[in-house]
Amino acid sequence: MINITESAQAYLTDLLKKQEVEGISVRIFILDAGTPRAETCISFCRPGEEKGDDKVKEYDSFKAFVEEKSIPFLEDAVVDFQKDSMGGQLTIKAPNSRLPKLTDDSTLEDRVNYVLYNEVNPGLAAHGGHVSLEEIFEESVAILRFGGGCQGCGMVDVTLKDGVEKTLLSQIPQLTEVRDVTDHSITENAYY
Repeated sequence: MINITESAQAYLTDLLKKQEVEGISVRIFILDAGTPRAETCISFCRPGEEKGDDKVKEYDSFKAFVEEKSIPFLEDAVVDFQKDSMGGQLTIKAPNSRLPKLTDDSTLEDRVNYVLYNEVNPGLAAHGGHVSLEEIFEESVAILRFGGGCQGCGMVDVTLKDGVEKTLLSQIPQLTEVRDVTDHSITENAYY
């Protein structure tokens, strides 16, 4: 799991004390884990804000709650603090945060993102486009948003139905439908 260096622990301890909240901790998680948009985050975690399945890592002066679904992506991750002339900088290096990892327990959202980022988007990139998952609706409908050259493209309906939807439905049997919520009236970057 993640390693918080001694200098980062000292920095976080001071930062947490300044919050003047009894029992305040930190919470570590990755937004969009396993995708090119992955972002590793550390936030304040007031008592009661931790999630039930978070893993707790105890340090001398604080606790770190680590989001369970982020743990596989935090392998070899390091939080460090380096002093400099401006005071210093807290850095988070998570080399595995963007690597897709699917298991039998992966969520439907993780499975859809995996297919989009590893199979669909490389093809759309040839036209300067991409697609991302907005949400899973009614437990089986993928709501997507197109961007780049796909936004406003006259062929987006064909791309959605004959490309993206076919690919997702064939590889993820739990999905029943794919919908596009993109505003295609904006055509300034459209491929066609």
